[in-house]
Amino acid sequence: MARQQPPPWVHTTFLFCLLSLSGAIEIPMDLSQPPTITKQSVKDHIVDPRDNILIECEAKGNPAPSFHWTRNSRFFNIAKDPRVSMRRRSGTLVIDFRSGGRPEEYEGEYQCFARNKFGTALSNRIRLQVSKSPLWPKENLDPVVVQEGAPLTLQCNPPPGLPSPVIFWMSSSMEPITQDKRVSQGHNGDLYFSNVMLQDMQTDYSCNARFHFTHTIQQKNPFNLKVLTNHPYNDSSLRNHPDMYSARGVAERTPSFMYPQGTASSQMVLRGTDLLLECIASGVPTPDIAWYKKGGDLPSDKAKFENFNKALRITNVSEEDSGEYFCLASNKMGSIRHTISVRVKAAPYWLDEPKNLILAPGEDGRLVCRANGNPKPTVQWMVNGEPLQSAPPNPNREVAGDTIIFRDTQISSRAVYQCNTSNEHGYLLANAFVSVLDVPPRMLSPRNQLMRVILYNRTRLDCPFFGSPIPTLRWFKNGQGSNLDGGNYHVYENGSLEIKMIRKEDQGIYTCVATNILGKAENQVRLEVKDPTRIYRMPEDQVSKRGTTVQLECRVKHDPSLKLTVSWLKDDEPLYIGNRMKKEEDSLTIFGVAERDQGSYTCVASTELDQDLAKAYLTVLGRPDRPRDLELTDLAERSVRLTWIPGDDNNSPITDYVVQFEEDQFQPGVWHDHSKFPGSVNSAVLQLSPYVNYQFRVIAINEVGSSHPSLPSERYRTSGAPPESNPSDVKGEGTRKNNMEITWTPMNATSAFGPNLRYIVKWRRRETRETWNNVTVWGSRYVVGQTPVYVPYEIRVQAENDFGKGPEPDTVIGYSGEDYPRAAPTDVKIRVLNSTAISLQWNRVYSDTVQGQLREYRAYYWRESSLLKSLWVSQKRQQAGFPGERLRGVVSRLFPYSNYKLEMVVVNGRGDGPRSETKEFTTPEGVPSAPRRFRVRQPNLETINLEWDHPEHPNGILIGYTLKYVAFNGTKVGKQIVENFSPNQTKFTMQRADPVSRYRFSLSARTQVGSGEAVTEESPAPPNEAAPTAAYTNNQADIATQGWFIGLMCAVALLVLILLIVCFIKRSRGGKYPVREKKDVPLGPEDPKEEDGSFDYSDEDNKPLQGSQTSLDGTIKQQESDDSLVDYGEGGEGQFNEDGSFIGQYTVKKDKEETEGNESSEATSPVNAIYSLA
Repeated sequence: MARQQPPPWVHTTFLFCLLSLSGAIEIPMDLSQPPTITKQSVKDHIVDPRDNILIECEAKGNPAPSFHWTRNSRFFNIAKDPRVSMRRRSGTLVIDFRSGGRPEEYEGEYQCFARNKFGTALSNRIRLQVSKSPLWPKENLDPVVVQEGAPLTLQCNPPPGLPSPVIFWMSSSMEPITQDKRVSQGHNGDLYFSNVMLQDMQTDYSCNARFHFTHTIQQKNPFNLKVLTNHPYNDSSLRNHPDMYSARGVAERTPSFMYPQGTASSQMVLRGTDLLLECIASGVPTPDIAWYKKGGDLPSDKAKFENFNKALRITNVSEEDSGEYFCLASNKMGSIRHTISVRVKAAPYWLDEPKNLILAPGEDGRLVCRANGNPKPTVQWMVNGEPLQSAPPNPNREVAGDTIIFRDTQISSRAVYQCNTSNEHGYLLANAFVSVLDVPPRMLSPRNQLMRVILYNRTRLDCPFFGSPIPTLRWFKNGQGSNLDGGNYHVYENGSLEIKMIRKEDQGIYTCVATNILGKAENQVRLEVKDPTRIYRMPEDQVSKRGTTVQLECRVKHDPSLKLTVSWLKDDEPLYIGNRMKKEEDSLTIFGVAERDQGSYTCVASTELDQDLAKAYLTVLGRPDRPRDLELTDLAERSVRLTWIPGDDNNSPITDYVVQFEEDQFQPGVWHDHSKFPGSVNSAVLQLSPYVNYQFRVIAINEVGSSHPSLPSERYRTSGAPPESNPSDVKGEGTRKNNMEITWTPMNATSAFGPNLRYIVKWRRRETRETWNNVTVWGSRYVVGQTPVYVPYEIRVQAENDFGKGPEPDTVIGYSGEDYPRAAPTDVKIRVLNSTAISLQWNRVYSDTVQGQLREYRAYYWRESSLLKSLWVSQKRQQAGFPGERLRGVVSRLFPYSNYKLEMVVVNGRGDGPRSETKEFTTPEGVPSAPRRFRVRQPNLETINLEWDHPEHPNGILIGYTLKYVAFNGTKVGKQIVENFSPNQTKFTMQRADPVSRYRFSLSARTQVGSGEAVTEESPAPPNEAAPTAAYTNNQADIATQGWFIGLMCAVALLVLILLIVCFIKRSRGGKYPVREKKDVPLGPEDPKEEDGSFDYSDEDNKPLQGSQTSLDGTIKQQESDDSLVDYGEGGEGQFNEDGSFIGQYTVKKDKEETEGNESSEATSPVNAIYSLA
C-alpha cells in the first residue's frame, strides 16, 4: 500500500493560469509588430518520393507578413514552376507531382523569408532530400567454406539508403536466425560467428534491409555454409556436451577481436546523442565480454549493455563521458583487451538565446546571443535577413561581439535581427525583433473571473498585461491599500503573484494593477479555497491464489462542492472493468483471479481541481511457467544428465519437478513419468534403459498446481542389450475343458533392451518329468490344446531380443480347463432357527468329482406357498453360497409362516454340478410389521380420533393391536395408558382429560409370537386462544345453514347409499371373481387388482364377534414379510458371511408380484372380510 504524489494539476479552465515566469513578452496582435516565425520544417527534411513535397513556413505579424523563398541561396521564383504553389496566408510550399515530374529535381537547401513593413524574419536553412531505397545488386555467392571452430563474418553491405535501412538476418525461407553470444549481428549489419559449428550448416543466411519511407524489405542472395569437420555426424548427444568442442575434435583458442581490429581505436560522438561502443570477439569456447572505463565507473544511469554484452550504449552523452573505455574478451584459454578512446564534440547549443525586445521611445535595451559548442562556435548578426555590416548605419545601435546595445531608441529602430552561431558540426539561427511602442497598460484576459484552489497547495496567480513602457504590477486583496508582497506572498518580476501555502483565510478577491507613465489598468479574480481530496482508507497489498476473489478498498474524503470521480489504473494504465470485475463507490472486486490480474492497482480519486492516488500490489499465486532450454549432457550408456532453466514460479515456490520421457518405438507420442526431483534443483542424472530412443520433458509443480510441460529435449538413443527381466503376471488358465491359455503382461519399451522383442513359452505337466514343450510368441498369450480336464502344468515365459535371451524365468503353476462337477452334496439336513432363518449341514463331495477348483457349495431355495391360505407367493429362486470346503451354513432373510423347498449343488470355475435331493421346510410365525397410515385427528377440544390400516406384513395370524399413549405438557409427562383392540378394529376415539395437554401415541400389531414394530404420532398442538376456535365454530354453523351446503350434503348421502346397495348385492351372491387359472402364472400390469387369484366373500352373518382371534378354519390372510432375500433384491447375487448369513444393507424393497398379491382375501376368514371393507 502506498500513497502517490499526484502530478501538478494544471487549471486549464481558469483565467489566471500558472504560467512559466521566463516566458517572452507577447505583443497583442491588434498592435503593430514585426514578423515572427511560428512553424517551420526540420533542418534535414527527408520526404517520401511517392507523396507531394511539403515545406512548412508559418509566421505572424501586424500587418500580416508576405513570404518568399530562396533555394541554394538564390531567389526561388515560385510563379515560374507550375508544380510549386504556396498556401494562402502562409509561406508553406507545396510541390505537386500528380501531373508528373521527378522529386529528386527539387532537392536542395531552402530558406523562408517572412516580411512586413517593420522587418523580415528568416526560417532555418532546410535541407530537402528525397528518400531512397535502392535495389540490392544482383550477385552469385559461392558457398562459404569454413573449418569447424573457426571465426566467420558474413558481410551485409546494404545499398546506401536515405535514411539508412534497418538490417536483420533471416533464412531464405524467412525464418529468423537465432542469435546468441556465439552468433550475433553487429551494428554495421554484418553477421559474426565467434566460432562455427557443424549445426550452422542446417540453414542459409540472407541479409534483409527494411526501408522506412517505402515500407519495403529487400533481401540479399543467401549465403550457404560448408563446414569442414573432424566429426562428420551431427550427433545430438554431442551438441550439449559440457566439453562439446573437444568432443567434436575442435581445438580451443584464446580470444581475438573480429571488430574492431587491433588493440586500440578511437571514436567521436556529439553531445546529446547516444554513444555506441562495440566489441565482437572470436575464440573457442565462445568468449564473454565485459566493459570498463579507465579511471572511473560506467555511468549507471545512462549505460546499458546490448547484443549479449557485445555493445555498450551510453545515452544523452555529455562532455564528462569522454575518456578511455575498454572491453575485455575472455574464455578459459585466456583474455584480450581493446581500448576505445572517446572524444565528445558538440554542435552549437544555446546559453542565452536572443528574445524579442519591446521598448518605448527613448528607452535603452540589448539583444544577447550567446552559445557554446566544441569547437567554439562563431556568431554572425543579421538584420532583416541581411548581414549587419551591409545594413544602413544606425547611431543608436552598437555591436559588441555577441551583444547588440540600443540607446535612445526611436520608431525608426524597429527591425528583426537574426543571430547565426555555427561550427563544423552544425548551426543555430534565432530571430528577435526590436519593437518601439507607446502604449498605456492593458489587461489581456477577461475580467472578474473565479479561481478555485486546494487548501495547503502552492498557487500562483498570473495577470496577463501589456504596455510600453513596460508597466509595473501590484497586487491587493479585498480592496486593501497595502501591496501584497512578502510573508506568504511573493511577486515575481513578470508580475505573477505566488501564494506559498493556501489557507482558508486566503479566500477572497485579488486585484492586480498595471501602471506606466501613460496610465493604469486593473483586473480582479475571486479565489475560493476547497478542501483537498484524500484517500483515507487505501487499498492494501494482497497475495491471492488463482480463482479466488479479491477486494481492494478505496475510501475517499473530498470537498462536497466538487464532483468526485474514482477510477482505477492497473500497472499505471487505465483499467478495463470486465465481467470479472465489479467497481463500487469505495472498492474494486475481482472475481476468479487469474495470473494476468497480477500487478499494481492504483485508485485515482479526482475532482476538477486535484486528485489523490493510492497504490497496492496484487500478487497472484499461479501455476509455474514451463521449464525451458532442456540440455542433455554427460551422456553414458545407461545414464544422462538433464539440465533445464526453471520458469517463473508465479509467486509460489516450485516444490517438485517431474521428468517424463517418450520413446518412438512401442508407444510413440505417449509420455511416461521417469522420476521426480525437489524444486531446488535444475539438473539431474537420469538412469536409462538400453535400446530406447529417449526424449525428455520437465513439469514444474508448486502449491497451486502443475505447469505446462516443457518443450521436449533432443532425442538420445541408448545402445541395445539382452533383456534383464522377464514378463510378469504369468498365468495358465483353461478357457475350455480341453485347453489351457497362457497369458502374461508384455514388457514395455524400457525393459525390451533391444529390437524384435519376443517370448519363449515353455510348459509341461507337473510331476511327470515330461520334456518341455516350447514355442516363440510375439504377443502376450498362447493357447495349449488337447489337455486333460483340470491338470496342473509348469509354465515358463522368457524374454528374448536380437541381442540375446533374458534371465532364466521362474516356474509358474497353471491349470487346464475345468468341466462341470459330477456329484451333488449328500445328506443335506435342515434345522429351522427362527421365523426368518435356517441352518444347513451336508456331506463333502469327493475331490475327483469336482473336476476343477471348488468355488463353493450353493443352496437354491424358493418359497413354495404361504400358510395363510389362498395367498399367492412368488416362487422365484434365491441362492446362498458357502465358499470353500465348508460343510454347514445359515440361510437368513426368509419369509415367516411359509413353506420352502431347497436344493444344493457344487460350484467350480465352469459352473454348477447336479442338484441334490429337494428338501422341504416351513418357517414359523413371526411378529408383524408396523400398522400403516396411522392418523391422529382432533375435531374439537374434547376428543381425539385415531385411525390406522392393517400391517403390510402380518407375518402370521393377527390377534390384535396395542395402543400406548401418554399426556404431556412441556416437560411434564403423565402416566402411560395401554389399550388393546381386536384385529378387526382400526379406529379409536379418546376423550381428552384437559384441553391443554398434548398426547403421544404408540401403536403396534400382535401375533401369537408377540408385538411387532410400533408407529408413533403426536396429537396436534392446541390453539393459543379460545376466540379463534369459537370463530371457527361459528363459521361452521353459518356454512351449515346455507342452502347450497345442505343440497351438496344430500347429494353426497344419496351417492353413498347407492354404493352401499351395490356392494351388498355383490356380497350376497358369494361368488368368485376369476382372475387367472393357475396360481403360478404371473399377472400382467393391466390387471393389478386381481392378480391374487380367486376371492371368496362370505356373508356378514359369518363374521365372528368383535374380539375373536381366529377364523373358522383357524387361518388368517398373511401379507408377506419383508424379511426375505427375495424382497431385498439379493437373488443369485447375494453375499453371505462365514455362517451363510446375508451381508449387505437392509433395504425395504417389495417384490411387485407379492405386494400386489397382498390384496387377496378369504371368504372363510372374518378378519379377511374386515380387511376387504377397511
